[in-house]
Amino acid sequence: MTGYTVPTANDIYVPETLLKKRKTTEKAAATLALQKTQKQVQLKSDRNIIFKKADAYIQEYRQREDDECRLRRQSKNNGQFYVPPEAKLLFVVRIKGVNGLHPKVNKVLQLFRLLQLNNGVFVRINKATKEMLQIIEPYVTYGPPNLKTVREVIYKRGYVKVKGQRLPIHDNEIIKQHLGKYGIICIEDVIHEIYTVGDHFKQVNNFLWPFKLSNPSGHKKASWRPRKATHYVEGGDAGDREFDINRLVQSMN
Repeated sequence: MTGYTVPTANDIYVPETLLKKRKTTEKAAATLALQKTQKQVQLKSDRNIIFKKADAYIQEYRQREDDECRLRRQSKNNGQFYVPPEAKLLFVVRIKGVNGLHPKVNKVLQLFRLLQLNNGVFVRINKATKEMLQIIEPYVTYGPPNLKTVREVIYKRGYVKVKGQRLPIHDNEIIKQHLGKYGIICIEDVIHEIYTVGDHFKQVNNFLWPFKLSNPSGHKKASWRPRKATHYVEGGDAGDREFDINRLVQSMN
């Protein structure tokens, strides 16, 4: 009777395909672990940079407020009037729908990306935008936003446009991927670029999806008036309402 023996590990030949698969899996795992480590290091570095930038922006905003307060005080002491510099930024809100629109008005609203009722966008003031605002004045209301309005709107209603899709700003990575080449890597950079109308305002503003606001909260000082198409100074809501735009937008946010 022939005896049988159990083969040892050295006697068993592993198929070549299995060896290749093991090697590929180990290589992929090592690459993934390296990428994860590098990403953690990069995120830590980015957090430090973002913290320093945010602190610098706060100092800049406070310095701007202090300078304006100082100029007002000097003017008052000298018996003069302080005239603040002309605003460079407007926040425009559409207040009327699509019924009975002239094609020219409709085209200007499309250029401003105000396609729906209660849509809002940031607009840089120049000769062209002033003339376009005169065309659509009965259908929109606008004014210069303050820092609080800009920050709250972007944080609460901020969405970005990526390949034609409307995506929420869930972290700073999506901002860094698309605006990092301009030195904009976090949401505080976006707020600063919009509020100060920086060199890359156009790119940042186009990256932001038009803001979809709600109807005003109903407070008598920030709700729609009976005749919205009438100019604001005549008892309506349309046209330039100057700094009262902040109260309206904060009630719609």
